[in-house]
Amino acid sequence: MISTVRTRFAPSPTGYLHIGGARTALFSWAYARHHGGTFVLRVEDTDVARSTPEAVQAILDGMKWLGLDYDEGPFYQMQRMDRYKEAIQQMLADGTAYYCYTSKEALDALRAGQEAKKLKPRYDGRWRPEAGKTLPPPPAGVEPVVRFKNPASGTVAWDDCVKGHIEFANTELDDFIIARADGTPTYNFCVVIDDWDMGITHVIRGDDHVNNTPRQINVLRALGATVPQYAHLSMILGGDGAKLSKRHGAVSVMQYHDDGYLPDAVLNYLARLSWSHGDDEQFSRAQFVEWFELDHITPSAARFDTGKLNWLNAQYIKASEDAALAAEVGARLSKRGVATAGGPDLAAVLALYKERADNLNTLAAAVTPFYAEAAIAPEWAEKHFTSPARAALASLAVRLGALGEWRRAAISQAIGDTMKEHGLKMPQIAIPLRVALLGVEHTPSIDAVLEVFGRERTLGRLASLR
Repeated sequence: MISTVRTRFAPSPTGYLHIGGARTALFSWAYARHHGGTFVLRVEDTDVARSTPEAVQAILDGMKWLGLDYDEGPFYQMQRMDRYKEAIQQMLADGTAYYCYTSKEALDALRAGQEAKKLKPRYDGRWRPEAGKTLPPPPAGVEPVVRFKNPASGTVAWDDCVKGHIEFANTELDDFIIARADGTPTYNFCVVIDDWDMGITHVIRGDDHVNNTPRQINVLRALGATVPQYAHLSMILGGDGAKLSKRHGAVSVMQYHDDGYLPDAVLNYLARLSWSHGDDEQFSRAQFVEWFELDHITPSAARFDTGKLNWLNAQYIKASEDAALAAEVGARLSKRGVATAGGPDLAAVLALYKERADNLNTLAAAVTPFYAEAAIAPEWAEKHFTSPARAALASLAVRLGALGEWRRAAISQAIGDTMKEHGLKMPQIAIPLRVALLGVEHTPSIDAVLEVFGRERTLGRLASLR
């Protein structure tokens, strides 16, 4: 076991915590937990124009709902500005960074000229100090940026834990800006200092960061810092192979809560996006942590399948303790204005219905009639409350009223005796009974429904048909 693993999840609070970010957080969390290490939460909020307190809270809420507990943090980059500026000054003193006075207009002209020649747009190093090179005097009234002095030759390479060996020629990397003209540091620089200061050993993130990695490695080496191991996760695509969008499920993690999913089901599903353990589809958090290793992650893109997520959610609902499920569904009923006090025990009702539900919201809707007066459409009353049905229900009410104990077996016997008396088949009495009690045609086994519905409420509903 590696005891020094330190991973981090470093979202930008410019929006909600989405599925891709949640998977990154999950894998970083699981790797740290698997190795008995430390999981750090860092909020990269240097994009002041787009970062919001609401987005920060959405990230924290999403992490809490998913149960991804962090050991350190949250750290906020905006609270570390003095540290970044100190590091930049040190690099300027060491000669690994330099001031650049090129104006925006000059850079735009440089870029336009390169594009016209079909060259890759890049800074040309005009203010880069070199041996034997004479730089012009700094122009008056121009606030300089600070650029990193990238190695001019050689390569930067790493063995990615997911994608394998990756290598870039340093000639492909220009001297990127590490501090803007107003003194604020840039993303690629802040990330490097944070990972260094926080002792991050494994950087697990999306493969949209692959092009940032060689620049960050070069800065780390210039600082004399240890370079972490990198694992770049593939994209998540929609089921149709297109980029994941809202129609595929690219919504806030908390939207899944609102839409009736259990957090363990969502985590289980996220775990299977680009990672596998044999043919196992359903597993606990503990099993996932035990099994999780980076070499089980595939470099190919994952596809988001809402149908499979729904199937998993159904399995988790079925396996839920009735009391825990009652707390979840009870909160949803309360939001709908449905009071369960005075009605049947919600846990007992859910025990009947959870086998047929793949969503907490549909489950709440299914059990609502147990706590509200049945709304029977006139056409249903005409269809189901025929004279034979009414006569049978009246006989059943007498038998049910005479029962010594309100138990399923006795209720089943009363229904069976009534069927024989009136020469009916089960649907001919069960469906009118369901409509009378709950206003629906389909429920779990009718004797089980009556048992939890209760004697007094059952008899009261049947009496109202007379």
